[in-house]
Amino acid sequence: MPNTPTPQAPGEVAGKVALITGAGSGIGRATALLFATEGAQIVVCDLDPEGGQATVRAIEQAGAQALFVQADVAQAADCARAVQQTLRHFARLDVLFNNAGITCRANVVDTSEADWDAVMAVNVKSIFLMSRQAVPVMAEQGGGSIINAGSGWGLVGGRDAVSYCAAKGAVVNMTRAMALDHGPQRIRVNSVCPGDTDTAMLRDEARQLGLPETALVLAGNSRPLMRVGRAEEIAQVVLFLASDRSSFVTGSAYVVDGGGLAGSG
Repeated sequence: MPNTPTPQAPGEVAGKVALITGAGSGIGRATALLFATEGAQIVVCDLDPEGGQATVRAIEQAGAQALFVQADVAQAADCARAVQQTLRHFARLDVLFNNAGITCRANVVDTSEADWDAVMAVNVKSIFLMSRQAVPVMAEQGGGSIINAGSGWGLVGGRDAVSYCAAKGAVVNMTRAMALDHGPQRIRVNSVCPGDTDTAMLRDEARQLGLPETALVLAGNSRPLMRVGRAEEIAQVVLFLASDRSSFVTGSAYVVDGGGLAGSG
C-alpha cells in the first residue's frame, strides 16, 4: 500500500464528499488517500471487499472519514445503491471519480465476445450508470464535478488492445457530451488520461502479453521523462479537476503520461 501522500495545498476539497469507483487499489486508492488528506469525505466503491476495506482503514488512520460500498459498477442496481448509501451516510455528493477499469490485451481476431463485453461494461457502461445516478443529486445541490478515467489510448490507438482502445475512446467523447449536457447545471465533467502507470493492472497487462510482469514498467524508459507514472501523480490531476481550482474547466481530456503522446500528433 502506498504511503499516505503529503498534501501540497491543504484543503483543496475540504468539506466535499467524493465517491471513487475502483478505489480498492491503484489510482483509485491513491486518489482516495489524497482526497482524504485534502479534507474530503470518501466513499470507497469497489467489487473487492478486501482491497476496499484496506483503503478505508488507511483513510481512517489518516484521521478522515470513509465508507466502503461493495458494488459491481457494471450493474445498474449496484450503482444506484452506491449513490443511495453515499447520501444516507454523508447527505451529499460533490465529486464522482469514475475510475474502475479493466483491460484485455488482444487484437480484434483474438478478443472473445465475452472479453469485449466485459471491457465495455466496466470501462464505459459503468460511467453511464454511475453518472445517471449522480447527476440529479449534483444538480439539486447546485453543481459538482465528475471525472472519468480515460487513457492515452483513448486519444491514439495502441497495439493488441482493441477493446480497451475502443472503450477509452468512448469515455473521452462521452465526457465531452456530458460536459455539454450538464454545464448549465453547474456540473463539470472531465477525463483524466494516464499513460502507463505502475499499478497491478499494468503488471497484469504484461502477463497477458506473455512478458515478465515488470516489462511494461521498464518500457517507460523510452518516454521523455524516462519512466512510467506513479498512481499518486495521476491522483494529483484528479484532485485538481475535483477542486475549485478547475472551476472553468469542463469537457477536457487531461493527458498525464510523461510525454508519451507528445510526438504522436
